[in-house]
Amino acid sequence: MKLDAPRLCPDINFSEDDPLETTVHWAPPTLRPHQKDMVCQFYYRRCQEEAWTLLEPELKSIPLTPVEIQDLELATGYEMSGRCRMQVEEDLWGEWSPILSFQTPPSAPKDMWVSGNLCGTTAEQEALLLWKAPGPCVQMSYRVQFRVEGRELLQEGIPCCNSSIPAQAEWAGVSAVNARNQEIFTNLSLACSGSAPHDVAVSSTSDSKELLVTWQQGAGELWEHVVDWARDGDPPENLSWVWLPPGNLSVLLPGNFEKGVPYQIRVTTVSPWGLSPAPSVWGFVEELAPLMGPELWRLQDAPSGIPTIAWGEVPRHQLRGHLTHYTLCVKSETRSLVCLNVSGGTQNVTLPNLHWGTCELWMTASTIAGQGPPGPSIQLHLPDNTLKWKVLPGVLLLCGVPLMGLVLATSGRCVHLWHKVLPHWVWEKVPDPAKSNSVQPHIEEGLQAQPLVDVPILEVQEIEPLPGMEPSQPPAALDSGYEKHFLPTPEELGLLATPRPQVLA
Repeated sequence: MKLDAPRLCPDINFSEDDPLETTVHWAPPTLRPHQKDMVCQFYYRRCQEEAWTLLEPELKSIPLTPVEIQDLELATGYEMSGRCRMQVEEDLWGEWSPILSFQTPPSAPKDMWVSGNLCGTTAEQEALLLWKAPGPCVQMSYRVQFRVEGRELLQEGIPCCNSSIPAQAEWAGVSAVNARNQEIFTNLSLACSGSAPHDVAVSSTSDSKELLVTWQQGAGELWEHVVDWARDGDPPENLSWVWLPPGNLSVLLPGNFEKGVPYQIRVTTVSPWGLSPAPSVWGFVEELAPLMGPELWRLQDAPSGIPTIAWGEVPRHQLRGHLTHYTLCVKSETRSLVCLNVSGGTQNVTLPNLHWGTCELWMTASTIAGQGPPGPSIQLHLPDNTLKWKVLPGVLLLCGVPLMGLVLATSGRCVHLWHKVLPHWVWEKVPDPAKSNSVQPHIEEGLQAQPLVDVPILEVQEIEPLPGMEPSQPPAALDSGYEKHFLPTPEELGLLATPRPQVLA
Protein backbone atom coordinates (compact mmCIF):
# COMPACT_ATOMS: atom_id res chain seq x y z
CA MET A 1 0.00 0.00 0.00
CA LYS A 2 1.13 3.63 -0.66
CA LEU A 3 1.63 5.56 2.56
CA ASP A 4 0.87 9.14 3.41
CA ALA A 5 3.61 11.71 3.94
CA PRO A 6 5.53 11.86 7.25
CA ARG A 7 5.18 14.95 9.47
CA LEU A 8 8.23 17.14 10.20
CA CYS A 9 8.37 19.12 13.45
CA PRO A 10 8.96 22.88 12.79
CA ASP A 11 10.93 23.30 16.02
CA ILE A 12 14.57 23.08 15.00
CA ASN A 13 17.20 22.53 17.70
CA PHE A 14 20.85 23.42 17.09
CA SER A 15 23.67 21.91 19.04
CA GLU A 16 25.07 23.97 21.91
CA ASP A 17 28.59 22.89 21.07
CA ASP A 18 28.36 23.22 17.32
CA PRO A 19 25.81 25.61 15.70
CA LEU A 20 26.44 23.86 12.37
CA GLU A 21 24.59 20.73 13.52
CA THR A 22 20.85 20.38 14.07
CA THR A 23 18.28 17.73 14.95
CA VAL A 24 14.85 17.50 13.31
CA HIS A 25 12.05 15.50 14.91
CA TRP A 26 9.39 13.80 12.82
CA ALA A 27 6.31 11.59 13.05
CA PRO A 28 5.33 8.66 10.78
CA PRO A 29 2.16 8.68 8.63
CA THR A 30 -1.07 8.42 10.62
CA LEU A 31 -2.65 5.64 8.56
CA ARG A 32 -0.51 2.47 8.55
CA PRO A 33 -0.89 -1.21 9.40
CA HIS A 34 0.19 -1.80 12.99
CA GLN A 35 1.65 -5.20 12.28
CA LYS A 36 4.19 -3.93 9.76
CA ASP A 37 7.18 -1.56 10.04
CA MET A 38 8.05 1.39 7.74
CA VAL A 39 11.26 2.81 6.27
CA CYS A 40 11.64 6.60 5.65
CA GLN A 41 14.05 8.76 3.65
CA PHE A 42 14.87 12.44 4.28
CA TYR A 43 16.49 14.99 1.93
CA TYR A 44 17.72 18.56 2.46
CA ARG A 45 19.16 21.39 0.31
CA ARG A 46 20.19 25.02 0.53
CA CYS A 47 17.38 27.45 -0.14
CA GLN A 48 16.80 28.22 -3.85
CA GLU A 49 19.02 25.35 -5.01
CA GLU A 50 17.70 22.56 -7.21
CA ALA A 51 19.65 19.49 -6.10
CA TRP A 52 18.64 17.59 -2.94
CA THR A 53 21.06 15.75 -0.62
CA LEU A 54 20.01 12.40 0.85
CA LEU A 55 20.51 11.83 4.55
CA GLU A 56 21.91 8.35 5.23
CA PRO A 57 20.91 5.83 6.43
CA GLU A 58 17.22 5.17 5.92
CA LEU A 59 15.33 5.48 9.19
CA LYS A 60 12.80 3.04 10.53
CA SER A 61 9.66 4.00 12.33
CA ILE A 62 10.33 1.50 15.13
CA PRO A 63 12.14 2.75 17.10
CA LEU A 64 11.47 6.37 16.05
CA THR A 65 14.82 8.14 15.55
CA PRO A 66 15.18 11.94 14.97
CA VAL A 67 16.94 13.23 11.88
CA GLU A 68 20.45 14.73 12.35
CA ILE A 69 21.94 17.17 9.85
CA GLN A 70 25.62 18.17 9.97
CA ASP A 71 28.04 20.45 8.14
CA LEU A 72 25.59 23.32 7.81
CA GLU A 73 26.62 26.94 7.22
CA LEU A 74 25.86 29.83 9.53
CA ALA A 75 23.31 32.45 8.47
CA THR A 76 21.98 30.21 5.71
CA GLY A 77 18.48 29.04 4.83
CA TYR A 78 17.73 25.34 4.24
CA GLU A 79 14.79 23.21 3.11
CA MET A 80 13.93 19.63 4.14
CA SER A 81 11.43 16.95 3.03
CA GLY A 82 10.85 13.21 3.51
CA ARG A 83 8.81 10.16 2.39
CA CYS A 84 8.09 6.64 3.69
CA ARG A 85 7.24 3.12 2.42
CA MET A 86 6.39 -0.22 3.87
CA GLN A 87 9.51 -2.23 4.60
CA VAL A 88 8.37 -5.16 2.48
CA GLU A 89 7.39 -3.01 -0.51
CA GLU A 90 10.68 -1.58 -1.73
CA ASP A 91 9.38 0.23 -4.82
CA LEU A 92 6.18 1.74 -3.49
CA TRP A 93 7.13 5.04 -1.83
CA GLY A 94 4.55 7.21 -0.20
CA GLU A 95 3.85 10.94 -0.63
CA TRP A 96 6.48 13.63 -0.01
CA SER A 97 6.04 15.69 3.11
CA PRO A 98 5.54 19.48 2.88
CA ILE A 99 8.86 21.31 2.66
CA LEU A 100 10.19 22.47 6.02
CA SER A 101 12.27 25.69 5.86
CA PHE A 102 14.68 26.66 8.62
CA GLN A 103 17.61 29.04 9.13
CA THR A 104 20.90 28.48 10.87
CA PRO A 105 22.01 30.98 13.57
CA PRO A 106 23.16 34.42 12.32
CA SER A 107 26.85 35.33 12.27
CA ALA A 108 29.19 38.10 11.34
CA PRO A 109 29.81 38.53 7.60
CA LYS A 110 32.58 36.46 6.07
CA ASP A 111 34.47 39.46 4.66
CA MET A 112 33.93 43.12 3.97
CA TRP A 113 35.46 45.84 1.84
CA VAL A 114 35.29 49.54 0.98
CA SER A 115 33.57 51.15 -2.01
CA GLY A 116 34.54 54.66 -3.08
CA ASN A 117 37.65 56.81 -3.02
CA LEU A 118 38.52 56.33 0.66
CA CYS A 119 42.24 57.11 0.26
CA GLY A 120 41.95 59.75 -2.48
CA THR A 121 42.68 63.47 -2.16
CA THR A 122 39.18 64.36 -3.34
CA ALA A 123 36.01 62.45 -2.47
CA GLU A 124 34.47 61.48 -5.81
CA GLN A 125 31.62 59.70 -4.05
CA GLU A 126 30.59 58.71 -0.54
CA ALA A 127 32.69 55.87 0.87
CA LEU A 128 30.67 52.80 1.89
CA LEU A 129 31.53 49.85 4.06
CA LEU A 130 30.36 46.71 2.25
CA TRP A 131 30.06 43.11 3.35
CA LYS A 132 28.93 39.91 1.67
CA ALA A 133 25.29 39.01 2.04
CA PRO A 134 24.34 35.88 4.00
CA GLY A 135 22.97 32.80 2.34
CA PRO A 136 19.63 32.88 0.49
CA CYS A 137 16.29 33.09 2.33
CA VAL A 138 17.90 34.69 5.41
CA GLN A 139 16.54 37.76 7.19
CA MET A 140 18.89 39.39 9.66
CA SER A 141 20.29 42.74 10.80
CA TYR A 142 23.76 43.85 11.86
CA ARG A 143 25.70 45.87 14.40
CA VAL A 144 28.28 48.20 12.80
CA GLN A 145 31.04 49.81 14.84
CA PHE A 146 33.54 52.54 13.82
CA ARG A 147 36.52 54.05 15.59
CA VAL A 148 36.79 57.78 14.83
CA GLU A 149 39.62 59.75 16.48
CA GLY A 150 39.78 57.30 19.39
CA ARG A 151 36.00 57.20 19.98
CA GLU A 152 33.76 54.19 19.31
CA LEU A 153 30.57 54.74 17.26
CA LEU A 154 28.06 51.85 17.38
CA GLN A 155 25.09 51.53 15.04
CA GLU A 156 22.40 48.92 15.74
CA GLY A 157 19.88 47.31 13.42
CA ILE A 158 21.68 48.06 10.15
CA PRO A 159 20.17 46.11 7.22
CA CYS A 160 22.26 44.16 4.77
CA CYS A 161 24.78 44.91 3.42
CA ASN A 162 26.39 48.37 3.55
CA SER A 163 26.87 51.37 5.81
CA SER A 164 28.25 54.88 5.27
CA ILE A 165 31.77 55.42 6.59
CA PRO A 166 32.14 58.51 8.82
CA ALA A 167 34.87 61.00 7.99
CA GLN A 168 38.29 60.22 9.49
CA ALA A 169 37.26 56.68 10.48
CA GLU A 170 40.24 54.49 11.43
CA TRP A 171 38.62 51.08 11.93
CA ALA A 172 35.32 49.30 11.19
CA GLY A 173 33.69 46.12 12.46
CA VAL A 174 30.45 44.29 11.67
CA SER A 175 28.58 41.66 13.70
CA ALA A 176 25.18 40.00 13.37
CA VAL A 177 22.34 40.83 15.75
CA ASN A 178 21.15 37.81 17.81
CA ALA A 179 24.38 35.95 17.09
CA ARG A 180 25.44 33.53 19.81
CA ASN A 181 28.67 35.43 20.40
CA GLN A 182 28.03 39.17 20.28
CA GLU A 183 31.73 40.00 20.65
CA ILE A 184 32.68 38.46 17.28
CA PHE A 185 33.30 41.23 14.71
CA THR A 186 34.58 41.04 11.17
CA ASN A 187 36.94 44.01 11.28
CA LEU A 188 38.89 46.05 8.76
CA SER A 189 41.48 48.80 9.14
CA LEU A 190 40.49 51.97 7.26
CA ALA A 191 43.84 53.73 7.58
CA CYS A 192 45.51 54.72 4.30
CA SER A 193 49.14 53.66 4.44
CA GLY A 194 51.62 51.32 2.80
CA SER A 195 52.95 50.80 -0.71
CA ALA A 196 50.39 50.51 -3.53
CA PRO A 197 50.66 48.03 -6.43
CA HIS A 198 51.79 49.38 -9.79
CA ASP A 199 51.61 48.53 -13.50
CA VAL A 200 48.01 47.33 -13.27
CA ALA A 201 46.83 45.96 -16.62
CA VAL A 202 43.55 44.43 -17.81
CA SER A 203 43.12 42.11 -20.77
CA SER A 204 40.48 39.71 -22.01
CA THR A 205 40.84 35.96 -22.43
CA SER A 206 40.92 34.25 -25.81
CA ASP A 207 37.22 33.41 -25.68
CA SER A 208 36.39 37.03 -24.67
CA LYS A 209 34.33 36.00 -21.67
CA GLU A 210 36.58 36.81 -18.69
CA LEU A 211 38.91 39.61 -17.62
CA LEU A 212 42.51 38.93 -16.61
CA VAL A 213 44.05 41.46 -14.20
CA THR A 214 47.82 41.62 -13.62
CA TRP A 215 49.95 43.94 -11.47
CA GLN A 216 53.32 44.36 -9.78
CA GLN A 217 53.70 44.19 -6.02
CA GLY A 218 54.67 47.32 -4.09
CA ALA A 219 57.55 47.54 -1.65
CA GLY A 220 57.20 46.64 2.03
CA GLU A 221 55.34 44.02 4.02
CA LEU A 222 51.77 43.15 3.09
CA TRP A 223 49.06 40.77 4.15
CA GLU A 224 46.83 40.44 1.12
CA HIS A 225 45.76 41.96 -2.17
CA VAL A 226 42.15 42.91 -2.90
CA VAL A 227 40.87 43.27 -6.47
CA ASP A 228 37.47 44.95 -6.85
CA TRP A 229 35.46 45.74 -9.96
CA ALA A 230 32.16 47.30 -10.93
CA ARG A 231 30.26 47.96 -14.13
CA ASP A 232 30.26 51.57 -15.31
CA GLY A 233 27.20 53.37 -13.98
CA ASP A 234 26.32 50.79 -11.31
CA PRO A 235 25.62 52.03 -7.75
CA PRO A 236 28.50 51.72 -5.23
CA GLU A 237 26.82 48.91 -3.32
CA ASN A 238 27.05 46.66 -6.40
CA LEU A 239 30.85 46.42 -6.10
CA SER A 240 32.39 42.94 -6.33
CA TRP A 241 35.74 42.00 -4.80
CA VAL A 242 38.08 39.09 -4.14
CA TRP A 243 40.85 38.62 -1.54
CA LEU A 244 44.17 37.14 -2.69
CA PRO A 245 47.34 36.05 -0.87
CA PRO A 246 50.41 38.29 -1.28
CA GLY A 247 52.14 35.92 -3.71
CA ASN A 248 49.35 36.24 -6.32
CA LEU A 249 50.01 38.96 -8.88
CA SER A 250 47.18 38.10 -11.27
CA VAL A 251 43.58 36.99 -11.11
CA LEU A 252 40.89 35.89 -13.56
CA LEU A 253 37.79 37.78 -12.50
CA PRO A 254 34.67 35.65 -12.21
CA GLY A 255 31.35 36.83 -13.53
CA ASN A 256 29.37 37.55 -16.66
CA PHE A 257 31.04 40.43 -18.50
CA GLU A 258 29.26 42.04 -21.45
CA LYS A 259 30.89 43.11 -24.72
CA GLY A 260 31.47 46.82 -25.15
CA VAL A 261 30.68 47.54 -21.48
CA PRO A 262 33.43 49.28 -19.43
CA TYR A 263 34.35 47.86 -16.02
CA GLN A 264 36.29 49.86 -13.45
CA ILE A 265 38.97 47.72 -11.78
CA ARG A 266 41.15 48.55 -8.78
CA VAL A 267 43.93 46.64 -6.97
CA THR A 268 44.65 47.46 -3.29
CA THR A 269 47.40 46.35 -0.93
CA VAL A 270 46.30 45.39 2.62
CA SER A 271 49.21 45.72 5.05
CA PRO A 272 49.64 46.00 8.84
CA TRP A 273 49.55 49.79 8.40
CA GLY A 274 46.34 49.99 6.39
CA LEU A 275 45.14 50.19 2.80
CA SER A 276 47.01 51.45 -0.27
CA PRO A 277 45.05 51.35 -3.55
CA ALA A 278 46.51 51.74 -7.03
CA PRO A 279 44.77 54.07 -9.53
CA SER A 280 41.76 52.36 -11.05
CA VAL A 281 41.77 51.24 -14.70
CA TRP A 282 39.02 50.50 -17.23
CA GLY A 283 38.72 47.12 -18.87
CA PHE A 284 36.61 45.64 -21.68
CA VAL A 285 36.02 41.97 -22.27
CA GLU A 286 35.65 42.96 -25.96
CA GLU A 287 35.80 46.44 -27.48
CA LEU A 288 33.19 47.64 -29.96
CA ALA A 289 32.88 50.68 -32.25
CA PRO A 290 31.48 53.85 -30.62
CA LEU A 291 27.77 54.60 -30.76
CA MET A 292 28.12 58.37 -31.22
CA GLY A 293 30.59 61.14 -32.01
CA PRO A 294 31.62 64.15 -29.91
CA GLU A 295 29.72 67.44 -29.91
CA LEU A 296 31.50 70.45 -31.46
CA TRP A 297 31.42 74.14 -30.62
CA ARG A 298 33.36 77.22 -31.73
CA LEU A 299 35.73 79.00 -29.36
CA GLN A 300 36.77 82.64 -29.57
CA ASP A 301 38.83 83.18 -32.69
CA ALA A 302 42.55 83.79 -32.51
CA PRO A 303 43.76 87.41 -32.95
CA SER A 304 44.43 86.65 -36.58
CA GLY A 305 40.77 85.67 -37.10
CA ILE A 306 41.47 81.96 -37.57
CA PRO A 307 38.55 79.85 -36.17
CA THR A 308 39.16 77.43 -33.26
CA ILE A 309 36.94 74.37 -32.74
CA ALA A 310 36.54 72.44 -29.44
CA TRP A 311 34.63 69.28 -28.56
CA GLY A 312 33.51 67.26 -25.54
CA GLU A 313 34.30 63.70 -24.53
CA VAL A 314 32.09 60.83 -25.63
CA PRO A 315 30.47 59.12 -22.60
CA ARG A 316 32.33 55.95 -21.69
CA HIS A 317 29.31 53.70 -22.10
CA GLN A 318 28.79 55.19 -25.59
CA LEU A 319 32.47 54.93 -26.51
CA ARG A 320 32.47 51.13 -25.83
CA GLY A 321 36.26 50.85 -25.93
CA HIS A 322 39.55 52.68 -25.48
CA LEU A 323 39.68 55.82 -27.65
CA THR A 324 42.39 55.72 -30.33
CA HIS A 325 41.74 59.01 -32.22
CA TYR A 326 39.17 61.50 -33.50
CA THR A 327 38.37 62.32 -37.13
CA LEU A 328 37.31 65.90 -38.01
CA CYS A 329 35.54 66.42 -41.35
CA VAL A 330 34.91 69.75 -43.16
CA LYS A 331 32.55 70.20 -46.11
CA SER A 332 32.11 73.58 -47.85
CA GLU A 333 30.04 74.87 -50.78
CA THR A 334 33.03 75.40 -53.03
CA ARG A 335 35.34 72.55 -51.99
CA SER A 336 35.04 68.79 -51.58
CA LEU A 337 34.94 66.91 -48.27
CA VAL A 338 38.19 67.01 -46.26
CA CYS A 339 38.84 64.83 -43.14
CA LEU A 340 41.81 64.77 -40.79
CA ASN A 341 42.70 62.61 -37.77
CA VAL A 342 43.18 64.26 -34.37
CA SER A 343 44.89 62.75 -31.32
CA GLY A 344 42.60 61.33 -28.66
CA GLY A 345 44.23 63.49 -25.98
CA THR A 346 43.34 66.75 -27.79
CA GLN A 347 40.25 68.81 -26.96
CA ASN A 348 40.51 71.66 -29.52
CA VAL A 349 42.11 72.47 -32.87
CA THR A 350 42.76 75.64 -34.91
CA LEU A 351 41.79 75.58 -38.59
CA PRO A 352 43.87 78.12 -40.57
CA ASN A 353 43.15 76.73 -44.06
CA LEU A 354 39.35 76.96 -44.14
CA HIS A 355 37.97 78.46 -47.38
CA TRP A 356 35.71 81.49 -47.25
CA GLY A 357 31.95 81.00 -47.31
CA THR A 358 29.71 78.53 -45.44
CA CYS A 359 31.14 75.21 -44.29
CA GLU A 360 29.85 72.29 -42.20
CA LEU A 361 31.98 70.46 -39.60
CA TRP A 362 31.46 67.18 -37.70
CA MET A 363 33.62 64.68 -35.83
CA THR A 364 33.75 60.91 -35.20
CA ALA A 365 35.48 58.81 -32.52
CA SER A 366 37.34 55.55 -33.12
CA THR A 367 38.42 52.53 -31.05
CA ILE A 368 40.41 49.48 -32.11
CA ALA A 369 37.08 47.98 -33.21
CA GLY A 370 36.39 50.73 -35.75
CA GLN A 371 35.00 54.20 -36.37
CA GLY A 372 31.70 55.38 -34.92
CA PRO A 373 28.98 57.55 -36.49
CA PRO A 374 29.41 61.35 -36.77
CA GLY A 375 28.37 63.56 -33.90
CA PRO A 376 26.22 66.73 -34.13
CA SER A 377 27.46 69.07 -36.87
CA ILE A 378 27.96 72.84 -36.77
CA GLN A 379 28.11 75.47 -39.53
CA LEU A 380 30.65 78.27 -39.88
CA HIS A 381 30.23 81.42 -42.01
CA LEU A 382 33.64 82.78 -42.98
CA PRO A 383 33.94 86.18 -44.80
CA ASP A 384 35.85 86.57 -48.07
CA ASN A 385 39.06 88.28 -46.98
CA THR A 386 40.18 88.78 -50.60
CA LEU A 387 37.34 91.30 -51.18
CA LYS A 388 38.88 93.65 -48.62
CA TRP A 389 42.12 93.84 -50.59
CA LYS A 390 40.17 94.67 -53.76
CA VAL A 391 38.23 97.53 -52.18
CA LEU A 392 41.07 98.93 -50.09
CA PRO A 393 43.11 100.47 -53.00
CA GLY A 394 40.05 102.32 -54.29
CA VAL A 395 39.27 103.73 -50.86
CA LEU A 396 42.86 104.85 -50.41
CA LEU A 397 42.83 106.51 -53.84
CA LEU A 398 39.65 108.47 -53.16
CA CYS A 399 40.84 109.64 -49.79
CA GLY A 400 44.42 110.24 -50.86
CA VAL A 401 43.82 112.89 -53.56
CA PRO A 402 42.21 115.50 -51.29
CA LEU A 403 44.65 114.70 -48.57
CA MET A 404 47.59 115.19 -50.94
CA GLY A 405 46.17 118.48 -52.11
CA LEU A 406 45.81 119.70 -48.54
CA VAL A 407 49.38 118.73 -47.76
CA LEU A 408 50.66 120.49 -50.84
CA ALA A 409 48.60 123.60 -50.08
CA THR A 410 49.94 123.95 -46.56
CA SER A 411 53.55 123.27 -47.39
CA GLY A 412 56.07 125.17 -49.44
CA ARG A 413 57.24 122.16 -51.37
CA CYS A 414 56.24 121.04 -54.83
CA VAL A 415 55.20 124.58 -55.90
CA HIS A 416 55.21 123.56 -59.52
CA LEU A 417 52.38 121.12 -58.79
CA TRP A 418 50.11 123.81 -57.31
CA HIS A 419 49.35 125.29 -60.68
CA LYS A 420 48.27 121.88 -62.03
CA VAL A 421 46.23 120.51 -59.15
CA LEU A 422 44.86 123.44 -57.12
CA PRO A 423 42.72 126.47 -58.30
CA HIS A 424 44.57 129.68 -59.21
CA TRP A 425 43.22 131.68 -56.29
CA VAL A 426 44.80 129.26 -53.84
CA TRP A 427 48.35 130.06 -54.83
CA GLU A 428 47.84 133.80 -55.87
CA LYS A 429 49.47 136.32 -53.51
CA VAL A 430 47.48 139.44 -54.50
CA PRO A 431 43.68 139.37 -54.93
CA ASP A 432 42.29 140.19 -58.32
CA PRO A 433 39.36 142.67 -58.12
CA ALA A 434 37.90 141.17 -61.22
CA LYS A 435 37.41 137.89 -59.42
CA SER A 436 35.60 139.42 -56.46
CA ASN A 437 31.90 138.76 -56.46
CA SER A 438 31.28 141.69 -54.12
CA VAL A 439 32.44 144.42 -56.48
CA GLN A 440 32.07 142.73 -59.80
CA PRO A 441 28.32 143.55 -60.24
CA HIS A 442 28.93 147.30 -59.53
CA ILE A 443 31.86 147.46 -61.88
CA GLU A 444 29.90 145.76 -64.59
CA GLU A 445 27.01 148.21 -64.11
CA GLY A 446 29.35 151.23 -64.23
CA LEU A 447 31.18 150.01 -67.32
CA GLN A 448 28.10 148.91 -69.22
CA ALA A 449 27.79 150.98 -72.45
CA GLN A 450 24.60 152.87 -73.10
CA PRO A 451 22.94 152.69 -76.50
CA LEU A 452 23.19 155.77 -78.78
CA VAL A 453 19.78 157.39 -78.95
CA ASP A 454 18.51 160.95 -79.46
CA VAL A 455 17.90 162.42 -76.07
CA PRO A 456 16.89 165.94 -75.12
CA ILE A 457 19.52 168.21 -73.67
CA LEU A 458 18.73 169.18 -70.11
CA GLU A 459 20.20 171.95 -67.98
CA VAL A 460 21.63 170.82 -64.66
CA GLN A 461 21.35 173.16 -61.73
CA GLU A 462 22.86 172.58 -58.26
CA ILE A 463 20.47 173.11 -55.33
CA GLU A 464 20.95 172.91 -51.61
CA PRO A 465 19.53 169.89 -49.79
CA LEU A 466 16.39 170.48 -47.88
CA PRO A 467 16.61 170.60 -44.10
CA GLY A 468 16.02 167.23 -42.37
CA MET A 469 17.10 165.20 -45.34
CA GLU A 470 20.22 163.03 -45.02
CA PRO A 471 22.30 161.88 -47.92
CA SER A 472 21.63 158.27 -48.92
CA GLN A 473 24.19 155.65 -47.76
CA PRO A 474 25.97 153.53 -50.32
CA PRO A 475 24.94 149.90 -50.30
CA ALA A 476 27.10 147.58 -48.13
CA ALA A 477 29.65 145.57 -49.97
CA LEU A 478 28.89 141.87 -50.31
CA ASP A 479 31.44 139.43 -48.82
CA SER A 480 31.96 136.61 -51.28
CA GLY A 481 34.65 134.75 -49.27
CA TYR A 482 37.25 135.23 -51.98
CA GLU A 483 38.95 138.08 -50.07
CA LYS A 484 39.11 136.04 -46.83
CA HIS A 485 41.75 133.88 -48.41
CA PHE A 486 44.16 136.86 -48.42
CA LEU A 487 43.27 138.33 -44.99
CA PRO A 488 45.75 137.84 -42.08
CA THR A 489 44.78 135.42 -39.34
CA PRO A 490 44.00 136.59 -35.76
CA GLU A 491 47.21 134.95 -34.59
CA GLU A 492 49.24 136.95 -37.11
CA LEU A 493 47.59 140.20 -35.94
CA GLY A 494 48.34 139.34 -32.29
CA LEU A 495 44.68 139.50 -31.31
CA LEU A 496 44.75 136.11 -29.61
CA ALA A 497 47.08 136.31 -26.61
CA THR A 498 48.52 133.24 -25.03
CA PRO A 499 46.59 132.55 -21.77
CA ARG A 500 48.67 133.01 -18.66
CA PRO A 501 48.96 130.08 -16.27
CA GLN A 502 46.93 130.53 -13.12
CA VAL A 503 48.72 130.26 -9.79
CA LEU A 504 46.71 129.00 -6.86
CA ALA A 505 47.38 130.88 -3.61
